[in-house]
Amino acid sequence: MPRKKTVSLQRRLNPDRKYQSVMVQRLINKSMLDGKKLLAERAVYRALEIAAKKLDNENPLEVFEKALKNVSPNFEVKSRRVGGANYQIPFPVAGHRQQHYAFTWLVQAARSRKGIPYEQRLALEIVDAYNEAGAAFKKKEDTHKMAEANRAFAHFARG
Repeated sequence: MPRKKTVSLQRRLNPDRKYQSVMVQRLINKSMLDGKKLLAERAVYRALEIAAKKLDNENPLEVFEKALKNVSPNFEVKSRRVGGANYQIPFPVAGHRQQHYAFTWLVQAARSRKGIPYEQRLALEIVDAYNEAGAAFKKKEDTHKMAEANRAFAHFARG
């Protein structure tokens, strides 16, 4: 049993300028390279507009939120050493951490696509996530498959 309660170190993020959404602001922050926030902001806004156009949806924020929901994992596996052997133990993922994984996977998947500008890559990845396809969604599926495969070791989580 821990001696002290840990204090949450969550920062309060201000919502973005255009959509007044904290989620969009977090995507901008994840997309940012070398502290160039304005560049990341421009790219994310363009990507959201492109994605909404491709899906014939008038609201880019709805498209983004559904895509994010489709990419957020419910379970993850953590390595734990039990009696000389390492086991991959499935754990449920908390809300903030789900979003962290979703943003990270979206940005990684967009960056791994080559040959077109970043905002178009991000837009394509958001469209794919919206349609439950693409690299970020595959990453979530793989994580869930791994957790499912190691369900037999779930009892170690409580030990």
